[in-house]
Amino acid sequence: MNITKNYHKDGGDVFVVGGEIRVVDDGKVTFDGIELKPAANQTNSTASTIADLKTDFNALLSKLKAAGLMLDDE
Repeated sequence: MNITKNYHKDGGDVFVVGGEIRVVDDGKVTFDGIELKPAANQTNSTASTIADLKTDFNALLSKLKAAGLMLDDE
């Protein structure tokens, strides 16, 4: 039984977080060498045509990729 909210298990292969992770100062979160960060805001779409909706959707995809939350096209 664990009495702390955050702990390692399975020989260190798993880190269980029951609390909060705070990244401060110059800290960062990476996945496979890619820094993960909040994506830029995407305003609500006001598109009235499929073409405009496609433009808005592609803008969202670009922001997710720039934030490291989605891989770039190969």
